[in-house]
Amino acid sequence: MSALKNYNISISDRFTEYTQSHDITPLFIKGDALSVLQQLPERSVDFCMTSPPYWGKRQYAEAGIGLEDNYTDYIKYLTTIFLELKRVMKETGSFWLNMGDSYQSKSLLGIPWRVAFELTDNQGWILRNEVIWNKVKGGPDNSKDKLGNVHEHIFHFVKKPKGYYYDSDSIRSKPSQTKVVKGAVVSATGVSGVRYKRQIELSTELTTQEKKNAMAALNHILKEMVEGRLSDFRMIIRGQQRTTHSDSKTVSGRAKELHDKGFYFLKYHPNGSKPRDVWDILPEDTQKRKKHFAVYPEDLCKIPLLATCPKNGMVIDPFSGTGTTMLVAKQLGRKSVGIELSAEYIEIAEARCCMTL
Repeated sequence: MSALKNYNISISDRFTEYTQSHDITPLFIKGDALSVLQQLPERSVDFCMTSPPYWGKRQYAEAGIGLEDNYTDYIKYLTTIFLELKRVMKETGSFWLNMGDSYQSKSLLGIPWRVAFELTDNQGWILRNEVIWNKVKGGPDNSKDKLGNVHEHIFHFVKKPKGYYYDSDSIRSKPSQTKVVKGAVVSATGVSGVRYKRQIELSTELTTQEKKNAMAALNHILKEMVEGRLSDFRMIIRGQQRTTHSDSKTVSGRAKELHDKGFYFLKYHPNGSKPRDVWDILPEDTQKRKKHFAVYPEDLCKIPLLATCPKNGMVIDPFSGTGTTMLVAKQLGRKSVGIELSAEYIEIAEARCCMTL
């Protein structure tokens, strides 16, 4: 379904027709992000990931957002678009926003955080994560009075504090395997429980009953490893290891547990660990595209899509550019809609997505 050939029906009708079809080829709609979003039904999309034009950075194929004289006007218009996005998004949906910063009179403006605070303070969005995208290698920086800039922000917003869609198992790394050595269960990092048992036996901090309880709990944990319900663990014993966050019982639940019971466990999920909030991802340069100079990498979209968009979900990108979000959505079997002001970029995006099986 080409965005450039179907002007005889309304945008809302095209969107409805697309949602009811079995086709996952992305739908691209030419137009201004705000006006197109205003024509879409409320609570109709599950997921949004976008990287809007940065303020004062680049000249794109079509004049549009990012060319304002004042960055405050840029923020005002951009957040107006995101308020409309909130109307269009389902209550269980997620919004991922990638933004870089800008300078004015040699002062870093903090635009990503200004936008984030506007969304949380005045629009009611809930910010669940701030991710740092470390570009690993950056472009040349000839400044002689500051450090080079090699990171950008990615914010994860939701509409409500609980009950939004999140599949953490889909993004876990494969855990290392537990093994049996001389009849003893040993985790991939070498934890067998022998050292902990010895520490419990020799402890002068634990009472006799606490030692008995700690030993029983340790044996239960080792049984969970044998049964594959746990990939690894650490045991914190009073007087042997320090608490992992705070020693204050009023601040840390773990500190209180250590005080009350004499021990606690750090358990590692059998399906592996979740990604952390710093991502080392190379900028998109492998395709050597010359038409668009701000293409973010496909790998940037994969964790957000897998974790926060259901398999039958609807994806949207109101600044779709050459279609990276849509391309990854199709690769992962999701429907998607891209909104773009430039007909040239839409043609590029459609060609990219059509090449994907």
